[in-house]
Amino acid sequence: VEAHRRRENKPSSRRAVSEQYRMEQFVGTSEPIRRVLDFVAKVADCDSTVLIQGESGTGKELVARMLHFNSETKDRPLVPVNCGAIPENLLESELFGHEKGAFTGAAHTRIGRFEAAHGGTIFLDEIGELSLALQVKLLRVLQERSFERVGGSRTIDVDVRVVAATNQDLELAVQQKRFREDLYYRLNVIPVTIPPLRERRSDIPQLVNHFLKRMMRGRRASTASCSPEALSCLMDYHWPGNIRELENIIERLVVLSRSGTIEVADLPERLQRRPVSADPAGAQFIPFSDQGV
Repeated sequence: VEAHRRRENKPSSRRAVSEQYRMEQFVGTSEPIRRVLDFVAKVADCDSTVLIQGESGTGKELVARMLHFNSETKDRPLVPVNCGAIPENLLESELFGHEKGAFTGAAHTRIGRFEAAHGGTIFLDEIGELSLALQVKLLRVLQERSFERVGGSRTIDVDVRVVAATNQDLELAVQQKRFREDLYYRLNVIPVTIPPLRERRSDIPQLVNHFLKRMMRGRRASTASCSPEALSCLMDYHWPGNIRELENIIERLVVLSRSGTIEVADLPERLQRRPVSADPAGAQFIPFSDQGV
């Protein structure tokens, strides 16, 4: 992950990634997604803090990257931090860096993610997983745009845009005293909620085509389409894992399918069960096109 982040922050890599996250590259034309794209277009160039909310797998990181790569600072660093994946005893050092000798094993001074993101954007994913102690320190950074490294006394100023994301109900977390109210209001300057896939079912044919195209590139596999019946099953499913679950299933089908077309029999059993669809119309497969990446 660290090596990928360094590569992505090289100027040539950033230009290539910027092309990948152009607005017209976004897959989906449903009304909920048009509202999200309209939001990105309106706020990408401002430096206000953005709070992205939505269920797991809905594409919160994708929206964060679109915000950055459609802004005037797209050639500056974008530094992601998964606050739920880094052990709590290491997260402070990851965020703010540490001085040599600050703790056992700190053989060298190391800058943190906030310093690395100077002039660009820091993306704090799973912000609801922060401990109360770290919430206090993050609040200070948001208020004063400065901090000290672990074990240091020198105040470091940073110019960085903060984009945070969560799949939790932070208002409920505030009521339950698991999340600081003052930090919540600091983060919730410009909020946006990413719709779950079940609320944008009309985008499923485009998403299926997108994933099929991407997974077929460079692979010796014959799966290139999806039957209308199988697509109807995909559109009827409730997708608790959202787009990430759809992507994983399409990858599995591409690997395991024996023919050039995904049929109902190829689908996992849970997708073959046909509940009453919330949107029974429109289960029509869209052939491959070069639009949407």
